[in-house]
Amino acid sequence: MIYLVLGILYESFIHPITILSGLPSAAFGALLTLKLFDYSLDLYAFVGIIMLIGIVKKNAIMMVDFALEIQRKENLPAAEAAYQGCLVRFRPIMMTTMAALMGTLPIAIGFGAGADSRRPLGLAVVGGLLFSQIVTLYLTPVFYTYMDTFQGWFSGRQTVSVPSSRGSSTREPTPAGALNRVATPTGQD
Repeated sequence: MIYLVLGILYESFIHPITILSGLPSAAFGALLTLKLFDYSLDLYAFVGIIMLIGIVKKNAIMMVDFALEIQRKENLPAAEAAYQGCLVRFRPIMMTTMAALMGTLPIAIGFGAGADSRRPLGLAVVGGLLFSQIVTLYLTPVFYTYMDTFQGWFSGRQTVSVPSSRGSSTREPTPAGALNRVATPTGQD
């Protein structure tokens, strides 16, 4: 269901996969934390993992949405757009992650009546957020770049090295067949 909604939103089959690429690391972090603290995957922990999926997905959406927008507006290569997305969206991602982390930390530490039954929820969210935040900040931009290249193969775009203003070469998409065109003296292809 999430894939369908993201596919409609971004009008792409590829970028929803990019956004969802961080979810396995979140689930792994949550399950690893539960195992380390010797708790089982009960109903509370499962609710925590569902909350965790929403938070991690939101972080990836913020990064990918900005990268797609800047890539379309300024015609940047995917790697540069992903880099800019990470730089600009780093602070909002960290703010929302820390807010969720600090909100569930008391549940993970919890004392008092009934705290033992709710502790797996807090542990799942805290462990999943810590692990996935570290992995997602590196994994999502790399996955974005590879998936954009993959999409370029199917849409007929090719990449060519073009000198940039900084002296290094960047890769810009070109339509298929543009490399084979030769300008004639009359200006027609």
